[in-house]
Amino acid sequence: MPIDRNAIKQEVPIDPETGKPYLNTVAAIQVSVSGAGSEVSPYVAQAIKVIRDSGLPQETNALFTDVEGDLDEVLHVAGEAAKKLAEQGYRTSLVLHMDIRPGFTGQLTEKPKLVDEILSE
Repeated sequence: MPIDRNAIKQEVPIDPETGKPYLNTVAAIQVSVSGAGSEVSPYVAQAIKVIRDSGLPQETNALFTDVEGDLDEVLHVAGEAAKKLAEQGYRTSLVLHMDIRPGFTGQLTEKPKLVDEILSE
């Protein structure tokens, strides 16, 4: 059944490998530390490396790293990125904004394309 972007509810696909519902999630993840000085980029980079090493589709911008995958995978990678810094003894901040949309995939690239199409009309 084709995906209807305007439908309020979608069929929830089942992951054939796990037999569990696949809850596609796009998340904006921001991880940082407090008390490490005026420049936190070396710490942020460590968290971003954890996210990139996860293998999930991702892209980093000035404030967040956007990630897409199953809800459980996204939550896991966000937690691991935060732990990377917290386990060094730093007070760690994790900001997580998620759009959980069953039935959809590829939204990390499709959402910006849709906005560009709308703006070009």
